[in-house]
Amino acid sequence: MESDSIEMDKERLTAEMDFNKDSSSAVIRIRQRLPDFLQSVKLKYVKLGYGYSCNPATILMFLLIAPLLASVLVQLTGVDITRFVSEVWTNQAVRLESMDAATRLAGSGLVLFFIALYWSKRSTPVYLVNFSCYKPDEERKMSMGDFLKMTEETGAFSPDSFEFQRRISNRSGLGDETYLAPGIMSKPPKLSIEEARLEAETAMVGALDSLFKKTGVRPKDIDILIVNCSLFNPTPSLSAMIVNHYKLKTDIKSFSLGGMGCSAGLISIDLAKDLLKAIPNSYAVVVSTESITLNWYFGNDKSMLLPNCIFRSGGAAILLSNKRRDRARSKYELVHTVRTHKGADERSYGCVYQREDDKGKVGVSLARELMAVAGDALKTNITTLGPLVLPFSEQFFFFVTLIRKKLSKAKVKPYIPDFKLAFEHFCIHAGGRAVLDEVQKNLQLTERQMEPSRMTLHRFGNTSSSSLWYELAYAEAKGRVGRGDRIWQIAFGSGFKCNSAVWRALRPVAEGDALGNPWMDSIDRYPVKVPVEL
Repeated sequence: MESDSIEMDKERLTAEMDFNKDSSSAVIRIRQRLPDFLQSVKLKYVKLGYGYSCNPATILMFLLIAPLLASVLVQLTGVDITRFVSEVWTNQAVRLESMDAATRLAGSGLVLFFIALYWSKRSTPVYLVNFSCYKPDEERKMSMGDFLKMTEETGAFSPDSFEFQRRISNRSGLGDETYLAPGIMSKPPKLSIEEARLEAETAMVGALDSLFKKTGVRPKDIDILIVNCSLFNPTPSLSAMIVNHYKLKTDIKSFSLGGMGCSAGLISIDLAKDLLKAIPNSYAVVVSTESITLNWYFGNDKSMLLPNCIFRSGGAAILLSNKRRDRARSKYELVHTVRTHKGADERSYGCVYQREDDKGKVGVSLARELMAVAGDALKTNITTLGPLVLPFSEQFFFFVTLIRKKLSKAKVKPYIPDFKLAFEHFCIHAGGRAVLDEVQKNLQLTERQMEPSRMTLHRFGNTSSSSLWYELAYAEAKGRVGRGDRIWQIAFGSGFKCNSAVWRALRPVAEGDALGNPWMDSIDRYPVKVPVEL
C-alpha cells in the first residue's frame, strides 16, 4: 500500500483492511455495495426449497400407498367399483341404505384411513404466545457525542483510530439514545467477568420478568429453555443462571448457544421448534442477548474497531407453545424456518473472527470479504425460502427464467421475485446502515417496509440477535400488525450464517401493550430522518 488515508464511500460501513508494506498499520476501505445476489441463482438451492415444502415420504404415501390400500379393500370386499361409480354418476341421491355391506365397509375403511393419515401427518403447531424486549435504565443512555468523548478520554486509541471511529459513528445510523454496559461507561472502564455477568443477567431477567407478567405463565411451567449469547459464555452457563434465578424445575431441557453471531436468535427459534415437535404439551422460552463488557476493543487495529461503533446493549425473551389451547391468546404462529450455513467455505468461515491483535488485545475482526460473503449467504437463503412463501405466479416466472438461463448460452435477464407479495412486514437484522441500504435495494423494498429495521438501528443500535424482536415490537407499537399478516425475520452472523423465520399473525396486535415493548414511550416520535455527517 502506498497510501495510509481512509477512503469513505457514501453511507458504507463495512470495513476492508489492507496492510502497509511493513505491516505496521492498516487502511480501511469501504465496499461500495453488497453484491447483487439476485443476479445469479443456483438451482440446487431452489430444489432445496421445494424439498422443505414437498416431503418425498408424503408424495410416496399419496401416489403409491393410498391407491394400493384402496385396491386391496376393493378386492377383499368384492365391491364392483365400476357399478358403484356408475350409480353415483347417474344418481346423485345414492343413499347409504341402498349400498350393500361390503360397499359400506370399504367406504368406511377409506374414510378412516384418510382421517388417520391426516392426523399422523398433521404438523405440530408452534405458537408465539408473546415476547418482551429489555429496555435498560436511563443512566445507561449514550449519545453519539458522549460515546466519542468517552472513546477519546480512555487514551487507548491513536488519533488515527479515534478519527476512524468518529467517521464511522457519524455514518452508522445510530442515534443519541442507545445504551451501553455500565462496565464500559465506568471511569476507568470495569472490564471484569463480574461486570459481564451483571450485564447479561440484567438484560435477561429484565426481559423475562415482563414476559412472565404479561403472559401469566409461571417460571416453573417452562419445559424448555434456550439462551443464545455469542461472545460471553461463562461457567456456569447463562441458561444455568436463569434456572438458578427463577428456581426452574429440575427436569427442564436447557441449552446455551454461544459463538453463533447475530443470527443465533433464529437458530434458537429453530431449535425450540424441533424440541416442541418432539415434546408435546410444552412451553419453551428463548432468550437472546449479547454481553459486550468483555468484548469492547481497546486497540488500534482498524479491522476490529467497527463493532465498538455500532454494537449496544439489549435482550429479548420469547415464549413459545405447542399447546393448541394457547392458539386463542397467541400473537403468531411459526410457519417456516430456513437456515443457511456457509462455514465449509474458508473465506466465509474467517470473515468475522475473534482474535488478538499484535498487542495481545482481543477483538472481533471483520475481513474485507464480509459484504461479498453476506451477499452469497443471503442469496442462498432467499433462494431456498422462495418456493415456500412466494405466490405461484412469482415462482413460475422465476423458475422459467432460471431454466432458460441454465439451458441457453445467451444472456438471460434474471427475473427478480417480488417478496413484497409474500410478506406484509420485514424485520431485517439491524447490523449496520450499509447492509440495510443494500438489502433494500436488492429486494426493492419501500422505506415503510424498511422502517422497523432503520428505526431500531437508530434508537437501540445493533443489539445482535435480539434486534429482530425490537423491530417486531416497533411494528406492533405502530399498530400495523393485523390478523393474517406475514412477518419475515432475517438475520446473518459469523460462521457465516444467514437464517430466516416466517410468522403469521393470529390476531390483530393492539397498540397499547406497553409492558415489554421498549418503544411505547417514544413511538410517537418515530420515524425520524437519520442524518449522515461527514
